[in-house]
Amino acid sequence: MMLNAQLIVPGDLQATLHFCAEHFITACREAIAEHGSFAVALSGGSTPKSLYALLCQKPYSAEIEWSKIDFFWSDERSVPPSHPENNYRIALQAGLERMPIPTHHIHRMVAETEIEKNALLYEKTLHDVLRDRSLDLVMLGMGEDGHTASLFPNTEGLHLSGRLVIANYIPQKKSWRMTLTYECINDAQQAVFYILGASKKKMLLKVFSSNKIRFPCQQVGTPDHPALWIADQSAAATLTLK
Repeated sequence: MMLNAQLIVPGDLQATLHFCAEHFITACREAIAEHGSFAVALSGGSTPKSLYALLCQKPYSAEIEWSKIDFFWSDERSVPPSHPENNYRIALQAGLERMPIPTHHIHRMVAETEIEKNALLYEKTLHDVLRDRSLDLVMLGMGEDGHTASLFPNTEGLHLSGRLVIANYIPQKKSWRMTLTYECINDAQQAVFYILGASKKKMLLKVFSSNKIRFPCQQVGTPDHPALWIADQSAAATLTLK
């Protein structure tokens, strides 16, 4: 078992999505009870899109105090919000745009222009909104190369310190991305990975069978705040669970 990580396999795809929704609502309720609001960083990609859609449907949507949530993003592509691969757009179109969320509680990463300047501005937004607190929940995925957020293998962003948000150049994509740093992610109250589908099983096996850090996603989690990995049966099919 990988250090600083907890793995849960709730069942098939639908069972896992419902588990993820219930986990989100529990985290939300606990944060609001403790300090009156819930600060979450959303992930991009197809898996979180399914989860956002579920959260925006009854009965889950009625269980969430939407007006007390501040929405951030864990990373963003260098594309405008009109682009189909923009993570902000994906989340809103999945259902968030229909929820009663105050506009000033939605904090979009502006990564399509002046990305280095805007990364600094996004870091300032985190400080201004959270003050002396950390994010309550960071939602993450895992790429088939082991990247998470936009912390890709062999990129400078893996080694930067003293920052919460950076512009990270991805040579293999020939593009820039804005991303939260390990420092920001590992300071959060919870970091959770959503791993769904058979396409993830090879990398998930590599991640959890390795006794040393080989992939960016393995740097998420600390002894005090282990990362939670939620995988469905298809993704976990080759794992030996103990």
